[in-house]
Amino acid sequence: MSSAIDEIIAGREPGGHEQPAHHRYVVTVFGLYGRPSGKAIPVAVLVRLLSELGYEPTSVRSSISRLKKKGVLISRKAGSASGYALSDELEPHMLAGDERIFSPRTAGIADPWLLVSYSVPESERKNRHKIRAGLARMGFGNVAPGLGIAPVRAQAEALEYIREHDLWPYVDFFVSEPVGFGDLRLKVAQWWNLDALEGEYLSFVQAFGALNERWLGYVREDPETLREAFKVYVPMVTQWRRLPFLDPGLPPELLPAEWQGIAARRVFSDLHRVLKPLSARYVEEVIRTLS
Repeated sequence: MSSAIDEIIAGREPGGHEQPAHHRYVVTVFGLYGRPSGKAIPVAVLVRLLSELGYEPTSVRSSISRLKKKGVLISRKAGSASGYALSDELEPHMLAGDERIFSPRTAGIADPWLLVSYSVPESERKNRHKIRAGLARMGFGNVAPGLGIAPVRAQAEALEYIREHDLWPYVDFFVSEPVGFGDLRLKVAQWWNLDALEGEYLSFVQAFGALNERWLGYVREDPETLREAFKVYVPMVTQWRRLPFLDPGLPPELLPAEWQGIAARRVFSDLHRVLKPLSARYVEEVIRTLS
């Protein structure tokens, strides 16, 4: 199961786009419309939906094959048609992801912090990479080599990651609070690459912010509108779903003034509210037509 989860979360690090766009879109489509896990989507529907986003059937089938090999997808009949579904065992992970993606929370300035200390022998450097990469993908900052930090609400997800990858021999967890007279705001800017994170938020605002005026308050639901909503919504969710994992929800008092994350969350929330039902109706219509 760890390889399946790794495949879903790959590419979360800032600048980490090792998965091609069509592959990430397939994951998004299953995350949005193949739920709860185990709900089958016909192959013809997947090919049609991704064609609307500009991708050839061969690329889509290649991504499906990889996801099946990694254990993310399983073959399952969709009525009389061949289809695929998310592995049933992924549902707890997907539910946790839903909370982060669609309902991100911000830590309070008085909340405790989670410290994760790890030490791995050089002969097992592969496990060191798993720990370091996993913490980065969950939004942890780096206090020092072998010492990660995040708001304490990251504890459950971090514990699950360490358990799934059998990394307990190398890791210790501590819940703590800062003491002394150090400037925590300055420290946070050292532990996290806030410039890179803000750049990710700014890219999202630049890509989707101008669409607010077009879609907010939109009431038409003709077929072309539903199709256009899908073509905006899936790429938007795909770009957005990385960001709440890179951003651990740091207290606003510790972030730079005019933090772009606030504007990005507003853009996502507004468009999500309008586009989600329209896009879902389009997918339902494609399923009805091709099934």
